[in-house]
Amino acid sequence: MRQIQNVYLEQQQKLFMTPELRQAIGILQMSTLELYDHIQSEMEENPILEEIESKELDNLDKPPNTEEKVNIKDLVDFFNDCDSRRINNEKESNEKENFLENYLRTRPSLYEHLKFQLDLEVEDRQEKLIGKYLIGNIDGNGYLCADSYEVSKRLNVDIAKVEKVLNVIKTFHPHGVGACTLQQCLLIQLKHYGKESTLAEKIISTYIEDFAKGKLNFIASELSVSVKKVQQVCDLIKTLDPKPGLQYYNEKATFIRPDVSVIKDGDRYLVIMNDLNIPHLKLSQYYMNILRQSDGISDDTKSYLEKKMESAIGLMRSIEQRRMNIFKVVQCLVDIQKDFFEKGVEYLKPLTMGMVADIVEIHESTVSRVARNKYVETPRGIFEIKYFFNSGVTSLSESSKVCSKSVKHMIQEIVNNENSEEPLSDHEITDILENKGIKISRRTVNKYRLSLGIPSVNSRKRY
Repeated sequence: MRQIQNVYLEQQQKLFMTPELRQAIGILQMSTLELYDHIQSEMEENPILEEIESKELDNLDKPPNTEEKVNIKDLVDFFNDCDSRRINNEKESNEKENFLENYLRTRPSLYEHLKFQLDLEVEDRQEKLIGKYLIGNIDGNGYLCADSYEVSKRLNVDIAKVEKVLNVIKTFHPHGVGACTLQQCLLIQLKHYGKESTLAEKIISTYIEDFAKGKLNFIASELSVSVKKVQQVCDLIKTLDPKPGLQYYNEKATFIRPDVSVIKDGDRYLVIMNDLNIPHLKLSQYYMNILRQSDGISDDTKSYLEKKMESAIGLMRSIEQRRMNIFKVVQCLVDIQKDFFEKGVEYLKPLTMGMVADIVEIHESTVSRVARNKYVETPRGIFEIKYFFNSGVTSLSESSKVCSKSVKHMIQEIVNNENSEEPLSDHEITDILENKGIKISRRTVNKYRLSLGIPSVNSRKRY
């Protein structure tokens, strides 16, 4: 069989993402802090990008010339910019005032805290060595991850001395640290607080799993005591810390800076972009002049500057496009969810990203990227933008649906107001919601209850 090579043309349709489109998508997904870091990085790499100095931005504080015909929208935008700058200046001032206080609040690690106590309590050099080794094997939850026999073999010391040092460590703060199991941890805390009792020790040592599942009747039957007595002891056990080491968990706190603010002005709500801390960019006049007078530069230099200029323009266009998309989406959310801002979570309406995309006339994926890792500050607190997107359940009284978050809020209110001696079952909660005009299944109530961290009816019952 003979193989023949031929050259022919074929027309195809393919989805091709240009570098500028890829950059625009990436910038749209960024939070304000991420965008700030990205712009700083781009300014370091691109000589054509320059930040507009504050003197040039001062002109924004001057109102438009009243002698000229002024557009009302321009005036609203001007005052919105002024309010946004004032809010950001107040935030920066508060952050500077609290900087030293936040710095002084830094806590030592669990290892440092335990080692400090070891140096105070133990004087013998060998025992200090054993103690440091034991502390080094305590995990972030406060539990010892090494066996005494292994430690004695590893350090070539008597196991009795290891146990002696370990018993000293078990007296350290946070109480319960150095235990090998949850039962040991809880018993150490009971002893420290002087709450020891035979019943408490039996429940912790033997019935800890039944206690976790809320099987109080079973425990009472096994120990031949009243359910009320078991419940009192279980209430005491709940006050103990199962992971004492987490008190010294030094993960850096994550601060949220809202990307958008919603401020009430009379009967309306204004949407203000919190992007004044983001550098305002312009093209370098120096390099633009070089490009205009291109006769005296090499082709490589000209090509390099043209690529950088194209990249700079694409970045500035993407930043402005991001700003407009976020503003339009949040403005749409405010218009639709106005009852939420006025009356609370019970009046939150069901809303999908597709619905907002149709109203704003952008793609649904753009709405999804706007909602990603971005926060909005409102008179009712700070929320993720995606908080306002939620499913709904059928309402009996109206043709419209009721937001799932509103239903969860109702379930939480119903449980908070129930009689603790006769808590409501999922079926009874379903009936109450149906009387309020909400059609929902018992299985859905159970799912919502679990998502809210509300225990079962048996666990909520008080004797």
